[in-house]
Amino acid sequence: MQALYAQLLVGLINGSFYALLSLGLAVIFGMLNIINFAHGALYMMGAFVAYFLLNLAGLGYWWALLLAPLVVGAFGILLERAMLQWLTGLDHLYGLLLTFGLALIIQGVFQNYFGSSGLPYAIPDYPKVLGFNGLQGGVNLGFMYLPIYRGWVVIFSLVVCLATWFLIEQTRFGSYLRAATENPTLVRAFGINVPRMVTLTFGLGVGLAALAGVLSAPINQVRPLMGADLIIVVFAVVVIGGMGSIMGSIITGFTLGVIEGLTKYFYPEASNTVVFVLMVLVLLVKPTGLTGRAT
Repeated sequence: MQALYAQLLVGLINGSFYALLSLGLAVIFGMLNIINFAHGALYMMGAFVAYFLLNLAGLGYWWALLLAPLVVGAFGILLERAMLQWLTGLDHLYGLLLTFGLALIIQGVFQNYFGSSGLPYAIPDYPKVLGFNGLQGGVNLGFMYLPIYRGWVVIFSLVVCLATWFLIEQTRFGSYLRAATENPTLVRAFGINVPRMVTLTFGLGVGLAALAGVLSAPINQVRPLMGADLIIVVFAVVVIGGMGSIMGSIITGFTLGVIEGLTKYFYPEASNTVVFVLMVLVLLVKPTGLTGRAT
């Protein structure tokens, strides 16, 4: 049974990354109608920013959680202002092709300088609370051994996902943003700067990807192709949950992570394909995804 619980934990951790990444994609697509294929590369950049902060500036994990999303989010804002804003009103294919090209360029640059092997990033050993060295070590729950850092990733990811949902769905900023998506001309008439709102929203989606990269660094190491390994699965998660659905991406991300973990225990041969099989089944029954709405 311990092996089963271990796979469930792995599934929850993967689900945390799926949820954060698919949430960023859902925010960008749902609010801006851009299919951001560079999301995986920006996730990788978040991990590298954390690595640079530690090794070049001496700023550890906790600083990276704050600064990496801001740095990569600012880079995303630059991309939106310089390139993506000109695709407004065009077919989604143009945005997909542009961001796919950007992903290849970003990954190629990092791979050229750092190779394909992983760079280590240590789990933080501070603050020391209740006899624990930061997030290092683990707790024996009786039925399984829980590494503290992995538990932290799951809880923190869930909190961030729910906070983002609240921001988009329950606040005045979110209502303005959703109104700007439906009728930008009317929203401009109320004196709201719609282009600035669009730019900040893209930066928010990109920042979520970078945050996931920082969380992933101590577990999966820092690699130029770490985003390429995840992005296809994350797109499948978004499609299953419903393109542009905030809560759908959160629920589907965590659920598919758990299903993937269970599959690794009961039928390992299917663990790499179970997400895509579920995607096909969902699209056959409900083409808009589980929580998506027809337009």
